[in-house]
Amino acid sequence: MTSEFAFVLGTGRCGSTLVHELVARHPDVGFLSNLEDRVPLPAAAGRWNNELYRRVPEPLTRKGRLRFAPSEGYRALERVGSPALTAPVRDLLAEDLTPWLDARLRRFFEDRAHAQHKPLFLHKFTGWPRAGLLGRVFPEARFIHVLRDGRAVANSFLQMPWWRGYTGPSGWGWGPLPAEYAAEWDSSGRSFAVLAGIQWKLLIDAFEAARAQFPPERWLEIRYEDLVADPRSVAGEVLAFLGAAWTPTFETQFLRTAVNSVRTDVYRSDLGIHELAMLEASLHEYLERYAYLSPRRRMPGDETQKLREDSGDR
Repeated sequence: MTSEFAFVLGTGRCGSTLVHELVARHPDVGFLSNLEDRVPLPAAAGRWNNELYRRVPEPLTRKGRLRFAPSEGYRALERVGSPALTAPVRDLLAEDLTPWLDARLRRFFEDRAHAQHKPLFLHKFTGWPRAGLLGRVFPEARFIHVLRDGRAVANSFLQMPWWRGYTGPSGWGWGPLPAEYAAEWDSSGRSFAVLAGIQWKLLIDAFEAARAQFPPERWLEIRYEDLVADPRSVAGEVLAFLGAAWTPTFETQFLRTAVNSVRTDVYRSDLGIHELAMLEASLHEYLERYAYLSPRRRMPGDETQKLREDSGDR
C-alpha cells in the first residue's frame, strides 16, 4: 500500500498535540510513537502502533506520565537526519533541502508508513512550520495548521521550563529579532511577556508565508478555541480534509478522547494587568486578523469534557 502523508503543524502550546492524538486514533492512520522516539528501533517496530494506541487504556495515553502515544520524534529524527530539522533558528524552506537530507527524510517516513500499512501517515511538528521543506520532500502532502490565541500561547511559553526567552534573543534559539521586533521589545522595557508574544508573531509570520505556497486543498487552518468549543464539527472538518471517513471505530475513539477547555483564557488571571496590556498591544493586529478580538463565544464549563455527540452537531 502506498500511503499519503499529512503533517499537523503549530507554534507549540497551541493544541496541536490534541489534534495529532485525536486523528491518530483513526484506524486508517499511521504515526511515529514515543517509544520509537526514545529507543532506536527499526521501522517495522511500529507496525501495530495504531492498534495499540486504540486499545491502551485512555489514562495510559495522557501526557505527564508513563504512556504510549504519537510523538514528534525529534530524537528519532536527529538520529537519522540532523539538528537542522529539529532545532533550526529560522523556518526551513524548499531551497534548504539537500539531496542527502531528502533521501534521509524519505526513508524515515516511507519505511514507517510501509511497515504500518495505513492509507495515511500523520506526523506533527511544532515551532517553525517547515512546510516548504516538507512539501518538497512529499509534493502531495497536506498540512493542518493549529492556531491558538497568541496571548494564551505567550502565557504558556512563559511557564515552560524549556522556554529560553529569559536568556534574551541572543540565546533563545529563534535567531536574532528583526529590527522592528527588536525595537518593540526594547520599548516595552524588555518585557518577557512581550518577548513571548513576539516569538508567537515570528512563527505566525512564517506560517502565513508557508500557507501562501500551497493551494487550499493542501492547507487547512483550524483554531484551537473552535475545537474545544465544538470538537465534533472541527474533527469532522479535519477528517474530511484528510479524506478519511468518520467510521464507527473512530466514533468510539472520539468519545473516549477528553478535551480540556478550562485554559482557553487563563492568561487573563496568570498575567499581571500591566503585562497583559503590553502583550495585547503588541499582538493587536494579529489578534484582530484572526478574530480573537471579536466577542468571545461562550466556552464549555470549566471541567474536562468528554467528546460526545450533541443534537445538531453534525
